[in-house]
Amino acid sequence: MYYVSRYNALRNMTDPSLLVLSSLADGDKHGYAMMDDIAAFAGIRLGPGTLYGAITRLEERGWIRAVESADRRKPYRLTAEGRRHLQEELDVLNRVIKVGQRRVKPA
Repeated sequence: MYYVSRYNALRNMTDPSLLVLSSLADGDKHGYAMMDDIAAFAGIRLGPGTLYGAITRLEERGWIRAVESADRRKPYRLTAEGRRHLQEELDVLNRVIKVGQRRVKPA
């Protein structure tokens, strides 16, 4: 797995936090559902330690929150601040992708 860094902002799409935020962008999910969703859209299977470490960091930052559930599984929800952060991250990645695609095209 490769990571691209731009001081606290640019991350590779394999960054667990970015993957969790992207997964929650279309609705509440518990951990196992996030793991399956991330595997489906990114082709990456996060281990439980990686997933729940990312969830903890995202909760601490206020970007996701746990929601009540009658089930034993604990679903999480993307907050408005988390959605804004995700959009900012995706905007940066999109700029990098556009430049990279333009530069790798044959002359």
